[in-house]
Amino acid sequence: MKKFRLSLIVLAAAFTFAACENADDDKLPKKPATEEAGDIGNTNKNSTTAYPDAGRLEFPKLKDYANNVVVVHSTEKYGINFSIEWDKKKRAQRWTCYQMYDANSTKNWNRSNWEYTDNPWAQLNQYDPFQPDPKLDESIRTNLEDYRRSGYDRGHICASADRLNSMEANEQTFYLSNIQPQKNKFNAGIWAKMENQLRTWNTTKNFRETLYVCKGGTIDNASQIQGYTSSGLVVPRYFFMAFLCKNGSTYKALGFWVEHLDENHTGDALKQYAVSIDELESKTGIDFFCNLADDIENQVEKNISLSDWKLQ
Repeated sequence: MKKFRLSLIVLAAAFTFAACENADDDKLPKKPATEEAGDIGNTNKNSTTAYPDAGRLEFPKLKDYANNVVVVHSTEKYGINFSIEWDKKKRAQRWTCYQMYDANSTKNWNRSNWEYTDNPWAQLNQYDPFQPDPKLDESIRTNLEDYRRSGYDRGHICASADRLNSMEANEQTFYLSNIQPQKNKFNAGIWAKMENQLRTWNTTKNFRETLYVCKGGTIDNASQIQGYTSSGLVVPRYFFMAFLCKNGSTYKALGFWVEHLDENHTGDALKQYAVSIDELESKTGIDFFCNLADDIENQVEKNISLSDWKLQ
């Protein structure tokens, strides 16, 4: 009888401890559900040994560790701002990737405010704080001199207008590691139209929980390089955008592929540039959204529904 009573006491204590433990768990920070989709059944996900953040859903497959380096920029309040993969020999970025969701899509800053700051880079560059990336060694990074009198715009990859949550986040978008040489008619034309579409998706009610974005210009293959600036910077022949949208438990994906032309194409319908992620991967050689579980990745990357993306 005593033995039976003792067992009941132990069992009750264990139940009480478990209940308390679960109650405490509710108070602890939890891994976002948006980051859990790549944990199970994934054969092509990034290793996180060298770069712990490379397991995030916006990251494509990293190319190599010998010639390329990953740089992650963050702010104290909003966490990771954006990440890039940098080709050290070409002094060029392969892509910039980032997330868009409610908390980091607030507007607390305006580009015109740079006129009223004492930021030295802003004062030097007509109130746009373009500057070398402080996280890249001087021997491999690009500098302001590389763009002067080049005939090309300093084209943002993560757009300045995508990061208005703080002065610090906005300033980081002006790091030259987040910049590619772009013809003005392209930068201010079809590229800007695509960027505006991304912000429309981001602000459309009930469209997304999180948008995962990867953008860049083609620098890997000679056939996809348009030329070089007078300072030797690679000028991509094509630019691309890859989007993954999570809304509740559902995912959808879409790509944009566009030739870098010195022509005004703002009147073009964006659906003519839309491609599946599988097709975009074939064109670029980049494995996008590799950290998704394989079953989800295979499904969302092979097809697109233009109506789901409001492009019809």
